[in-house]
Amino acid sequence: MTRPAAPKRRSPTSAFKAPVASTLEPFAMGDRITHDVYGPGRVIGIEDDIAVFVDFGSAQMRILSPYAKMTKR
Repeated sequence: MTRPAAPKRRSPTSAFKAPVASTLEPFAMGDRITHDVYGPGRVIGIEDDIAVFVDFGSAQMRILSPYAKMTKR
């Protein structure tokens, strides 16, 4: 039986470590959005930089930050 390979550890000072840019897109009340899983919706509430509440028609969801799967339409 073989074990899966462990992920490689990178040094924090490595020259190969790519900088991570913050891609938090600001959302406002009433913004029309598209979510990769839930589809089109409208922002109905904002919880600081923690989450947004979105009405997708058939359901209302609380989407947590970072909003990787959600974009403005």
